[in-house]
Amino acid sequence: MSGYTHKNLREDVPDAAAERGQSGIEARFGRPHIDSDELGVSFFRYDPHFRAPFGHHHREQEEAYVVVGGSGRMKLGDAIIDLRRWDVVRVAPEVVRGIEAGSDGLELIVVGGDRPPEGDGEIERDWWT
Repeated sequence: MSGYTHKNLREDVPDAAAERGQSGIEARFGRPHIDSDELGVSFFRYDPHFRAPFGHHHREQEEAYVVVGGSGRMKLGDAIIDLRRWDVVRVAPEVVRGIEAGSDGLELIVVGGDRPPEGDGEIERDWWT
């Protein structure tokens, strides 16, 4: 393995949401494309007013969400916080989280720490009603 990896999240990483037939969201999971044993970097773009249809949490992985465009809200457990460009939100593994875009949409870079090879995310359906 090389000492570095160079990828473009929008051009070199497939849109997992489109592959699953989901509309209103673009989801590009960079972890398998950057040859890292320790971290993942992903890109998400939400259409205006789109709310993720589920929340999720992790067994082990801590994440940081960086707003790079637009605005929105994030539900973290029972709290709801407003998001604006250049906000960063660190989320402990056990905290259930969900995203809702504002009127101008929302773009996020998400950085995740080490986790088991098979992943450790757990979905919470109908969590943010």
